[in-house]
Amino acid sequence: MIIYAACLALGLIFTLISAITSHFFGGDDGGDLGTGGHAEAGYDHSGLPGVSFFSPTVLSCFVTAFGACGLILTKIEATSSVWISAPISAIAGAAMAFVAFLLFNFMFKHTQSSSESRVASLVGQTASVITPIPADGVGEIAYVQGGSRYSAPARAEHGIAIAGGKPVRITRIVGTQFYVEPID
Repeated sequence: MIIYAACLALGLIFTLISAITSHFFGGDDGGDLGTGGHAEAGYDHSGLPGVSFFSPTVLSCFVTAFGACGLILTKIEATSSVWISAPISAIAGAAMAFVAFLLFNFMFKHTQSSSESRVASLVGQTASVITPIPADGVGEIAYVQGGSRYSAPARAEHGIAIAGGKPVRITRIVGTQFYVEPID
């Protein structure tokens, strides 16, 4: 019973200390990580935040649930023996840790997104000309994607001149060059 109480207390104390101090000691470590490619090269789910099954959060959930379940089971006459309560408590602790693991990963997956623009999704999107596009020349457009404003070099699809401030539609992208047509 003392082991269960110690696990429960240790898990709760660790959780409280982590919650209080994480504001002061957590955050950006100033590191820089290169992906070795363009915006879309090899970018799937690598690098997005997530929680490991062996993270302190999940492990403290296991220890706390193990202690709480053990204390409850020792009060029940049929499960008061350590040979019965310990395995059941370990299974319950693992189940609670797994639920915490799934919950945190679900939350991180749905709250994080890439700030990188997906080039293929821009075709058909509207933009505005910020630097006039001369006939058979290059100008500049601005478009919004994912709540951020981007600019890119652009050519008119049929080689016509397009004045600044005009709305255009992106028709295709070749390399870093955007091809646009005016919206009538």
